Amino acid sequence: MANETVEAESGVAVAGVLTLRIGQVATIAQTRPGLTSLLLGLLAACGYPPLHAWWISLPALALFVAHLHRAPNWRTALWSGWVFGWAHLTLANNWIATAFTYQAEMPAMLGWAAVPLLCIYLAVYPALAALAAHLTGRKLPPLAFGALFASAWIVTEWLRSWVFTGYPWPPLGLMLLGGWDVPGIASLLPWLGTYALSGLAIIIAGLLWAFANRGRWWLLSLPIFAALIALAMTLNQGRDSGGSIRYTLIQPLIPQGEINDGSKFEEQFLRTASLTMENRDQSRLVLWPESSIPYFLEDGYPERYYELTTYGFDPQVARERIGTVIGSDSTLLLGVVNLNIGERANGTLGAVTARNSVLGLNGEGEITHHYAKSHLVPYGEYLPMEWLLEPLGLSRLTAGGIPYDPGPGPQTLDLGEHGRAGIQICYEIVFSGQVVDRGNRPDYLFNPSNDGWFGTWGPPQHLAQARMRAIEEGLPVLRSTTTGISAVIDADGVVQGSIATGEADKLEGVIPAAKPPTLFARWGNALPLAWAALLALLGLGLPRLLALRSERG
Repeated sequence: MANETVEAESGVAVAGVLTLRIGQVATIAQTRPGLTSLLLGLLAACGYPPLHAWWISLPALALFVAHLHRAPNWRTALWSGWVFGWAHLTLANNWIATAFTYQAEMPAMLGWAAVPLLCIYLAVYPALAALAAHLTGRKLPPLAFGALFASAWIVTEWLRSWVFTGYPWPPLGLMLLGGWDVPGIASLLPWLGTYALSGLAIIIAGLLWAFANRGRWWLLSLPIFAALIALAMTLNQGRDSGGSIRYTLIQPLIPQGEINDGSKFEEQFLRTASLTMENRDQSRLVLWPESSIPYFLEDGYPERYYELTTYGFDPQVARERIGTVIGSDSTLLLGVVNLNIGERANGTLGAVTARNSVLGLNGEGEITHHYAKSHLVPYGEYLPMEWLLEPLGLSRLTAGGIPYDPGPGPQTLDLGEHGRAGIQICYEIVFSGQVVDRGNRPDYLFNPSNDGWFGTWGPPQHLAQARMRAIEEGLPVLRSTTTGISAVIDADGVVQGSIATGEADKLEGVIPAAKPPTLFARWGNALPLAWAALLALLGLGLPRLLALRSERG
């Protein structure tokens, strides 16, 4: 805690130095709006994991708010917003390019084209937010303009999460998430939601701008800063993490380069089994990651699909072997690929589509539960903008030519004595407001993932967004990954245990307790949209109210 305090104090000091001349720098920047927005967008992305440099990103965001406020016309505002969004989203999503190194269908260098091409589209949303702020607030004082920009950003970031299936990675508010043991200002998520937290990041940036600019509103920034810090410190005090469901969570260390290597399948299984078998005489929930089993466990496929196994053509033998590993009183949740069998174009019976799935198995090796992934990964499980990118030589990164079917959405699996499990496979966990079946609230969320694709930037960002889901939903999250970072996260977003990237290990203990449904858990994304409406009213109404009071005075 002492180190966190020293880091926070140092960060505040650095942020103060960096924002001291925001007004003067913003004035000079008007001569090169595009280049200025590009540089500020890159700096803003430094606030995300793994850098966590919020003392750089918040001043950069403050400079951008000032820069946008001074835009001479709507075209400049739109262009500045688009360039800022393109730059910060391209840098933040650089992990997608790394994934291209683990396939042979396309040159790996295409990954470095795929990311900026994707962000050409993603940057439309920051551009729309900048345009809306300019049209409604260009003549208003800094804090009013900041409120309007924050309102527009909330709405457009929410739109980015679902339009064309959605891609919300990363939300701007991610920069406000604190260290693993202190969530910081992100502790406000139960009352804000992720997209309103992004709006709060813009409000804080506007306060920095007002403070550095010493305008007529700058004194108002001091009590607001003090209130935010006091509230965050209060919310980070005192946590009850007790639960009753025992778990064993496995990170088997299956490198992405070996995951489809048939000569390694038995070695992979034995490593997973050896980490699991201790305490198999206990009643517990066992958690294996996405891609943890390299063969098919469902019955009914043509025999050729079972040829990868070491156990002949009988998936029942494979399931019984797994049941022996976990123990008779345990329940296993594991990530697999399931097939939908039908008549193919050539008239043969075979796989027509696939499902990225989680299966529940009991100690007898019987399949008891199914879940199919709803949100598919761009470039991995589907090709975004296929009409544009396929002619350029891009294709999906996953092996095999059959398409993936999306599942129906959030589901809660009733595992009896092992609780009610909400399942979110891989990057499904990043979709705020779309991870829980609100009519059947789970006791915890299980997030199996294969993060071996995602380089050095992807895994820490993925973990951070899982922490945000835990905080806003008031539910613990258990992440089992193939290569790291696996973690157990309590309902306050605190990481209670983790396994670093590149290690084979396990976590054991009791699942942290869930909290009562939070305000966000009850309202969903209607909550951040309500905050957006309130900020718009404040941005438009407060200057007029103060002007009326001044006239009467």
